[in-house]
Amino acid sequence: MFEPKQLQEVAEGRKAYEAAVAKALTKGPERKENFTTGGGIPLKRTYTPEDVDSVDYTKDLGFPGVYPFTRGVQPTMYRGRFWTMRQYAGFATAEDSNKRYRYLLSQGTTGLSVAFDLPTQIGYDSDDPMAVGECGKVGVAVDSLADAEILFGGIPLDKVSTSMTINAPASVLLSMYIAVAEKQGVPMKALSGTIQNDILKEYIARGTYIFPPKPSMRLITDIFKFCSENIPKWNTISISGYHIREAGSTAIQEVAFTLADGIAYVEAAMKSGQDPNVFGKRLSFFFNAHNDFLEEVAKFRAARKVWARIMKERFGVTEKSAQMLRFHTQTAGCTLTAQQAENNIVRVAVQTMAAVCGGTQSLHTNSLDEALALPTDKSVRIALRTQQIVAYESGVTNVVDPLAGSYAIEALTKQIEEGAWEYIKKIDELGGMMTAIEKGYPQKHIQDAAYDYQKSIESGDRTIVGVNKFHIDEDMSERKLLKVDASVGVNQIKKLREMKEKRDNVRVKTTLDAIREGAKGEVNLMPLILDAVHAYATEGEICGVLREVFGEYKENVVL
Repeated sequence: MFEPKQLQEVAEGRKAYEAAVAKALTKGPERKENFTTGGGIPLKRTYTPEDVDSVDYTKDLGFPGVYPFTRGVQPTMYRGRFWTMRQYAGFATAEDSNKRYRYLLSQGTTGLSVAFDLPTQIGYDSDDPMAVGECGKVGVAVDSLADAEILFGGIPLDKVSTSMTINAPASVLLSMYIAVAEKQGVPMKALSGTIQNDILKEYIARGTYIFPPKPSMRLITDIFKFCSENIPKWNTISISGYHIREAGSTAIQEVAFTLADGIAYVEAAMKSGQDPNVFGKRLSFFFNAHNDFLEEVAKFRAARKVWARIMKERFGVTEKSAQMLRFHTQTAGCTLTAQQAENNIVRVAVQTMAAVCGGTQSLHTNSLDEALALPTDKSVRIALRTQQIVAYESGVTNVVDPLAGSYAIEALTKQIEEGAWEYIKKIDELGGMMTAIEKGYPQKHIQDAAYDYQKSIESGDRTIVGVNKFHIDEDMSERKLLKVDASVGVNQIKKLREMKEKRDNVRVKTTLDAIREGAKGEVNLMPLILDAVHAYATEGEICGVLREVFGEYKENVVL
């Protein structure tokens, strides 16, 4: 990038700078002996052209919207339109959540993001013994199409993009969404949105799995094929690094393990006869925006470049839109503190700026009180306003990839890229991500990173404002928190039983039998599940039939 003469001048200037540093250090030491990013990458005191001399602009960076997409997937990025502003929401009943969605839309959100309760996430109905005490607690309870009709009632599904954080039972919830749209008179082809549908990260970091890996991958590739043929604007998977980072990974591990999961999904889909130039256009990713601003911006840029190379060089993808890494971002829940919760507003603002400067396509900002409870209307509004202030007032959206060319950003981008390739190479050597998970490889590395991070907090090497430094006395009793009443579960079970009495139970049995037989064979299960949903078969009933055929996954203990 720089002429030899220029680099020589920099090297000579560095000598004078280092002499000045040595003189300054005789007067007083730096704050710490060693400085690193939040993810542990060593940081130099200053960066110069010497640190980016190996960067080839055309090969490594290029222009926005041009391979390898380091600088963004669209030529004009936010000068054209802003990212989709979502707020992850869902609690108690479908009625309660629908009210929250309508409120968020009235306040300027441009897409919905649905949080489901734990029983829904793992395929149990609200009246199942496994659901006791959990109904509506961490998200909305959705047992059947009847709940989905209420959840999305009055919301034009042909005009609103919806993201659903659902994994093991993704095919069931997607079918419910399709059925609600059809009742609104909206055809499948008009729908846009995303299902998370990423089971590998459940085995690695999150735990809301149901079935063993092989049938789980079948369900995922069935969705790929069904959507390619029927819902062309639907993102069929959101390959998630967010939960990997929440479990304690470093930024490099987040990129590496997420993209290694992506490789496994592409391989599975291609093995089933699908063309990556087709389904690759609807793959999306989901990343965490953590506190270290420079590292996070560099992480997003590196991830785009690595994925573009994977799709082009490894899988021979020629379609430009199938080479792109498009991603949703959520600010880091693990960075929120119960102590001095108002400080979380600032944390989220920093993380929002990192996501935007890193080129996200969609963003959810966490609320200040989420370390304590589900967010209130007021705290959700503040979180949304954070996005809007960055979009409309900060100025960073007026230039595409505004931090490009920063010596520190470009050096960190290259370091994260190289670190990710090292992990991906090791996973390939182990036999791919499925085998690596079975051997506990990513799990162990995440656990080790989480341990190191916690040690750095406890030792005081890493400062968390309000937690291990800058304490105050707080009266927590004055804080207004959202609480889900225990009656939610009782009422949800009552509604579920009334629905079962009114539906055509003969038709339900017929559709469930068809799923059972289909699961034993090799047919695409999506049309069968959609038929059952139309008959008001419940999620628990559908997943119960699949459990009979596929069995349940039991986690291996990683030592």
